[in-house]
Amino acid sequence: MTQQAAAASRYAESLRLSVAPMMDWTDRHCRVFHRLLAPTARLYTEMVHANAVIHGDRERLLGFDPVEQPLALQLGGSEPTLLAQAARIAQDWGYDEVNLNCGCPSDRVQAGRFGACLMREPALVADCVAAMVAAVDIPVTVKCRLGVDEDNDYEVFASFVDRQAEAGAGMVVVHARNAWLKGLSPKENREVPPLRHDWAYRLKQERPALPVVLNGGLASVEAVQAQDGKVDGVMLGRAAYHDPYLLHRLDTLQAGSPLQSRQDLLRALRPYVEAHLASGAALKHITRHILGLFHGQPGGRAFRQILSEGAHRPGADWALLEQALVVTVREGDRAAA
Repeated sequence: MTQQAAAASRYAESLRLSVAPMMDWTDRHCRVFHRLLAPTARLYTEMVHANAVIHGDRERLLGFDPVEQPLALQLGGSEPTLLAQAARIAQDWGYDEVNLNCGCPSDRVQAGRFGACLMREPALVADCVAAMVAAVDIPVTVKCRLGVDEDNDYEVFASFVDRQAEAGAGMVVVHARNAWLKGLSPKENREVPPLRHDWAYRLKQERPALPVVLNGGLASVEAVQAQDGKVDGVMLGRAAYHDPYLLHRLDTLQAGSPLQSRQDLLRALRPYVEAHLASGAALKHITRHILGLFHGQPGGRAFRQILSEGAHRPGADWALLEQALVVTVREGDRAAA
């Protein structure tokens, strides 16, 4: 196998399970924790606008720990030249993929002419994709919805995807809902518009050479396993965040690796936490991402409460997490008795 073929194989394998880019959530602390949980999954940054990449604080916006890789930078924007420049910067920083956001429905995104409203400008999106593809050697991909507002035509959706594939997009992530640009909040846009997984299935069936990853409504092992053979991979959003052990269960099933306990996974994070604290940063910036580790388990509420109440206090350190673990395990043992 050539070096290029091996790289392509690793890339395809990492698409089988990924964690969605989520604003205010998938920062570098979240991604390090998710990498411990899911060594083979592909991780994505929060969306960063191309202008911010070019003119902003790159260490703050783009910095990451090498353990996070394979890692993709999600870009927002609609100016081909600026997106190409931002993609080059991303490649120089060591990212493995650049993903263009064509799915975010927030008012701020609409006002800037990017995100979900780009679904109605397929030619412009194709120009953006082509410019990025010409600028970098790493894969350029697109994350989109099925349509906007009352759009209800599969052929229009498929045509949008085709334009991006023709422009050089190496993969498409389909959030299998419409985006409602008026009347629904971003949170409601993740829950209210009906899911149509069948559109993603049909897209893959009709375009077998195009990698298709499904996003939306996947919140259990059974729901993810039901996608086998229908798409190339699945992308978890809030489910991976609110129930992170689900991510670990899925990764071990796909990789054939042994399941680790929640306690062992958390303790594996200790060196990162202590390095973070040694830099003068606060514990709360990390613990907010691990509150759901014992989701649905006896003691899970106590775990969340101890961290929520204690992590923001001056001097909070690893001892707080050990305290939370002791209480959680004790309650779990009581429940089992």
